[in-house]
Amino acid sequence: MNLYLVNLIKSISRQSSSTVDQHIALDWRAYYELTKPRLSLLSVFTAALGFLVHDPLRPDISLFICLSLGTALAAGGAAALNQWMERKEDALMTRTSSRPLPAKLLSPQAAFCFGMFLSSLGLIILGLGTNFWAMGFTFATLLIYLLFYTPLKKKSSWAIEVGAVAGALPPLIGWVAAAGSPSAYGWILFGILFTWQLPHFMAIAWNFRDDYNKGGFKLHHLGDESGYLLSRKSLLYTFFLTTLVFSPLFIESSQKVPGLFYLLSASVLSLYLLLPAISFYSSKNRDKSARKLFFVTIIYLPLLLATLVIDRYL
Repeated sequence: MNLYLVNLIKSISRQSSSTVDQHIALDWRAYYELTKPRLSLLSVFTAALGFLVHDPLRPDISLFICLSLGTALAAGGAAALNQWMERKEDALMTRTSSRPLPAKLLSPQAAFCFGMFLSSLGLIILGLGTNFWAMGFTFATLLIYLLFYTPLKKKSSWAIEVGAVAGALPPLIGWVAAAGSPSAYGWILFGILFTWQLPHFMAIAWNFRDDYNKGGFKLHHLGDESGYLLSRKSLLYTFFLTTLVFSPLFIESSQKVPGLFYLLSASVLSLYLLLPAISFYSSKNRDKSARKLFFVTIIYLPLLLATLVIDRYL
């Protein structure tokens, strides 16, 4: 009998320990997902490229680490706070219903505190480890993303443009971290990322329009249900982007003017992006063409920015 009780206690203990371990692991995964890691990584990537475009041959490693870490924390904090603000809407949409808050893996209070902690820590690291320009632009990114873009999504399709301002600041943050202050070249990087986001997110808005309707968002509403106006707007921004990418060749700057490698790469990539943008505008099967445009934009941006950095070594 005593042996039976001992074995029973051991079994219960093992099960309890396993449950606790699973709960802790689940919590960590939930906090990780709350940071929208892929979107946050894009912010870190573009900030790093903005830094490297300024001076790729003699980067300050400690400055680069502080920039990357501070940007990652601030971006993760912004994502967590965004999900805290939109937790009710996320529960209504198929695409977002499994996120930590609608899935009740975390409490709203925990998500809010986590987001505030990450954002604040990221700003402190940027302020102390880089400069106040980088910290200031990051703070502006948080304000635009949380106080303007997030509430505007339920009121107007212009929220895409407002959100693109916040999303375009990371390369400028990387630039000012390296340069010490803004300049024309840094603003061109901002412009490239701003215009890139518009066809990218308009394709997303169209593909997930039914889900966005469930959540009460108006990202794809431009007065027609066919998507013609949205696709036309996307094409206009794509034309503007494919013009803007050549501006580093013509501005007066202390930086090295991009060479033949960048010129040829930008030309090929611009054509690669224009074709699906035109298809999204002209195609009768707008769903299929929007998906293609979305995937092309994902490939286009890192290749374009990488060629700009590589060209500096040539």
